[in-house]
Amino acid sequence: MNRREFSLAAAALVGAQAAGLTPVQAQQLGALKMMIPANPGGGWDQTGRALAAALQSAKLVQSVQFENKGGAAGTLGLAQFVNAAKGDPNAVMIGGMVMVGGIILNKSPVDLSMVTPIARLTSEYEVIVVPSKSPHQKLADLLAAFKANPGSVSWGGGSAGGTDHILVGLIAKAIGVDPAKVNYVPFKGGGEAVAAIAGGHVTAGVSGLGEFSEHIKGGRMRALAVSGPSREEGIPTLKEQGVDVVLGNWRGVFGAPGISAAQRDALVKAVKAATETPAWKETLQKTGWTPWFLGGDEFKAFLEEDTKRIAAIIESLGLKK
Repeated sequence: MNRREFSLAAAALVGAQAAGLTPVQAQQLGALKMMIPANPGGGWDQTGRALAAALQSAKLVQSVQFENKGGAAGTLGLAQFVNAAKGDPNAVMIGGMVMVGGIILNKSPVDLSMVTPIARLTSEYEVIVVPSKSPHQKLADLLAAFKANPGSVSWGGGSAGGTDHILVGLIAKAIGVDPAKVNYVPFKGGGEAVAAIAGGHVTAGVSGLGEFSEHIKGGRMRALAVSGPSREEGIPTLKEQGVDVVLGNWRGVFGAPGISAAQRDALVKAVKAATETPAWKETLQKTGWTPWFLGGDEFKAFLEEDTKRIAAIIESLGLKK
């Protein structure tokens, strides 16, 4: 080993020890291959690249190679990952709640039980808004109209069966409205949804708080509730207004199928260490994402329960064919 190689090895060892990893575990990560099952620029892409930057800043990986494969709510990228990465301890995939719904709606031949849950990373809570000129001043006003005539209240949000749609279905169920009667208007992009909501073309809008925050502050929309466990930006929660629903659009990271328990644990430990770095904390502050770490078996158990919940609400919305 020459002097340069020795210096690099020593630096890697110091980084590994600082993160609480043994040299064997650090070596297992090596050059990471990251599948992002979405197009560049979106939430999963931002999450994956931010995680990679945090891993590299803490010297927990040597390098990260990205592959974006968008389409069908992430199920195209999932299928490729399942087929190509089997047994590879250096392969990971980003995913989240939207993929759970996409698997059900697209009747995907592959699902998240075929990959290895590593860690839930973040959550982004939803906000319910109405146009600034809406007669519905409070959530109670909107829900009273919804209960009286479900079809007369139109809800604008992202794709059918996505997080926004699921939230409306959960609210309907919680207040005794048949979710199949929800009048949901899906929009392809955030700009289209904002224009429709602000213009009064739909009764109410649903999205991640970050997407509507500036329009709420600018007076184009009025926020009625957030779907988190506590108030955000002064907006009251659904729960404190009598609607027993908490929903976060979570994002996480998965390992390849067929890796060993030790290989999985090394990934969990490295990702956990990455989420404690200044680089990751800065990302959370910039994006407004809520840290929501859950690793290994606990993440696996959460995933199983969340899949059941989402499957039930998608079926009740009449979307499952």
